[in-house]
Amino acid sequence: MDAGCPRLPDTVLFEIFLYLDHADVLSVGLVCQQWRAVARDEFLWKELFYRYYRVSRDVPRHPGAVSWYDEFQRLYDTIPCVEVQALKEHNDQVLHLSFSHSGCLFASCSKDCTVKIWSNELDISLQHSSNMRPYNWSYTQFSQFNSDDSLLLVSGVFVGPHNSSSGEIAVISMENFTLLSRVRNKPYDVFGCWLNETNLISGNLHRIGRITSCSVLWLNNAFQGIESENVNVVKRLFKIQNLNASTIRTVMVADCSRYDSPDLLLDYEEQLAASSACPVFDLGSDSEEEGAKPKPPPEPAVQELPDAGGVPAEHGLQQLFDGIMEGHVSPAMTETELETKVAELFVRNRTKPPEPNLLPTDSNSKTKYLIFTTGCLTYSPHQIGIKRILPHQMTTAGPVLGEERRSDEFFDSLDHVIDIHGHIIGMGLSPDHRYLYVNSRAWPRDCVISDPMQPPPIAEEIDLHVFDLKTMKEVKRALRAHRAYTPNEECFFIFLDVSRDFVASGAEDRHGYIWDRHYNICLAKLQHDNVVNSVAFSPVEQELLLTASDDTTIKVWRSPRAMRIRQARRPRPRKLLFSWLLNQKS
Repeated sequence: MDAGCPRLPDTVLFEIFLYLDHADVLSVGLVCQQWRAVARDEFLWKELFYRYYRVSRDVPRHPGAVSWYDEFQRLYDTIPCVEVQALKEHNDQVLHLSFSHSGCLFASCSKDCTVKIWSNELDISLQHSSNMRPYNWSYTQFSQFNSDDSLLLVSGVFVGPHNSSSGEIAVISMENFTLLSRVRNKPYDVFGCWLNETNLISGNLHRIGRITSCSVLWLNNAFQGIESENVNVVKRLFKIQNLNASTIRTVMVADCSRYDSPDLLLDYEEQLAASSACPVFDLGSDSEEEGAKPKPPPEPAVQELPDAGGVPAEHGLQQLFDGIMEGHVSPAMTETELETKVAELFVRNRTKPPEPNLLPTDSNSKTKYLIFTTGCLTYSPHQIGIKRILPHQMTTAGPVLGEERRSDEFFDSLDHVIDIHGHIIGMGLSPDHRYLYVNSRAWPRDCVISDPMQPPPIAEEIDLHVFDLKTMKEVKRALRAHRAYTPNEECFFIFLDVSRDFVASGAEDRHGYIWDRHYNICLAKLQHDNVVNSVAFSPVEQELLLTASDDTTIKVWRSPRAMRIRQARRPRPRKLLFSWLLNQKS
């Protein structure tokens, strides 16, 4: 067969490869021995890679890659883009998916008010379903396994009027699927999260004025049935003031201990500096590796928190009231502006200052960050708040209301704020917790917000931003491809997920999307019949992806390579004739 292959000039071969489909390019090598020489031509494959994927030429090759040919093959062969199964056991919109850390189980939440536990075997099957309607839930919206996969946190929304914001968190044992405890959660889109194996974080909201409130974050023991005078089951973590109708939502915890040994570096200069000491890994498997890219754009901005100094609060309030009475406040303030101004002055000298030296310096640090969405201008979440959780705060031991506070430390300040300049609709951490990925819909560039109840219009394009939590800076340009159409008041959360090499997200355009984290390119669109609400990579096999949709289905996607391996492992049924001959012979 090789002898019959025509000898084509490299330039001709190159032009052919430019117009061939991935599968055609890779199959040529099975036919023609000349391919072996071409496959080792680094210049050829480098040119093909940059042209085919439209990657900027200043982007270096993945540091874990052996060759450009291997990279080209990896981006074709290991993307979970082949639909292998559609799970239809839910009878309403499926809102969220979460894997256990072992990858053996995953959970799904739905508008049908059930949380379902699935067994992740060769063919995925339903293992258990819990109906939460007897607890007066309207629907389930979020779930998360604890670190040893022994407990499942399930977040839901209470039945109530349309504008009700109350929810609840339930803890389910994975040993026998019994309900261990329930914790109130307000607003419901705080969702909740695990801090460690047995303690979870919930929220509460106290109204102070029409557009001013206080968010309290609580640490709860998963085993609320503990009966002891010496053991608390709950402790207050933080108390934070909210202005202009904003609230704290979408809490998650980032562990700082792995920041100096991430799976993938996204800053090219940092990657280059580390490359000499980095081993080469097989990018087709789930071993560790490194990757990169810098040059942060001007927006979103990482903000320094305002100084609490200046005029004392009491003097400031008195000056404001005197000015109002004497008609010196000009132009005249609206009721909303007056409430915000009074709240700002009141809280100025009653807030505990932020923790110094937020950035961890010790690679073995046990420090964790509490990350959440918030705001300061309007009710739509447009900022990311970061608060350090110190080691002594990671247990419910001690006073229920936390350590004793002075009168000038009534509220907790945020340690860091990142302004997104748009409506945040999704967040997710990389597996090593080094990078935070944020879905947002941008506001007009020079918009001015005069009424907190009337936020600016939001773009249909979704921007996927990436922030380095070690430096608190944005890295790479924002990823784009996915779209959303609902206005501010109807906007909902679209859950994204991050694996070692890829990031995936749902969208309102009836597709899920997959991007490569190193090259910043969109690799696949995964079709559904309605909005895709959530995606989830297997934590032990990034070539397996789940997508959940308003079309009531969960779709299972595997890579072409995983499909070949899967098919090779299946026993081939004997042909009927061959079986008959064997029977006759015996």
